[in-house]
Amino acid sequence: MMLAGMGTVFWRDWMVLKRRLGRYILARMISPVLYLVAFGWGLGRNIEVSHSNYLDFIVPGIIALNSMIISFNAVGTPVNMSRLYHKTLEEYLLAPISASSYALGKVLAGVLRGLIASAVIIVLAYFFGAHLSLNGWFLLALFLNCAVFAALGLVAAMLMNSHEEMSNFSTYVLTPMSFLCATFFSANRLPALFRWGIELLPLTHASYALRMSGLGGETPGLAVLALVFYLGLFLGTGILLLKKVRE
Repeated sequence: MMLAGMGTVFWRDWMVLKRRLGRYILARMISPVLYLVAFGWGLGRNIEVSHSNYLDFIVPGIIALNSMIISFNAVGTPVNMSRLYHKTLEEYLLAPISASSYALGKVLAGVLRGLIASAVIIVLAYFFGAHLSLNGWFLLALFLNCAVFAALGLVAAMLMNSHEEMSNFSTYVLTPMSFLCATFFSANRLPALFRWGIELLPLTHASYALRMSGLGGETPGLAVLALVFYLGLFLGTGILLLKKVRE
């Protein structure tokens, strides 16, 4: 029953995306191309980081950053709008679909959008001359990163009470992570206390996991475990918030 409900929620989001998939993919190309031109071909052409060129170093960070934003917005904005303005969330919750099914279906829909956007970046990165290994650990880390921030989008959607508050959440939470969590530079260069705080954040672990597995072929066990922890935390919180609304 739970799988059927989850599938229904996911399928509805997929059908909406399918109708404009071409435009969606084209739109997802703009930011990655700008990042790759500016930081890969421009700034990073003669820079070496951790025994690799800067283009190879930055591609996993761009993938982590972009999949975070896409997955978060894919869940956070529509759920928040349906809860506050369209009043369609109640229709889901009144239907014979559990809160867990709804949450999992929405998170998987967010993951799908994040994975599509990441696939676009990977193709573009190869075109720009980057070297990246798409092994099992890399794909697992990418899936978990998309799932973590899709679940965080669900939590934010259930807590924020206006579109402006959702924008503020992105400004205060996602934007700092975008620039500080080992996406564009190594966190090792930050002051020790500041670095300790940064390394607690989920995007830092995603950047580490993608970079370790994609460049060196290392096993990012600790980073993956951290992402699993955050996924459980955010998904569990989102389900509890949905159950409170249902009551």
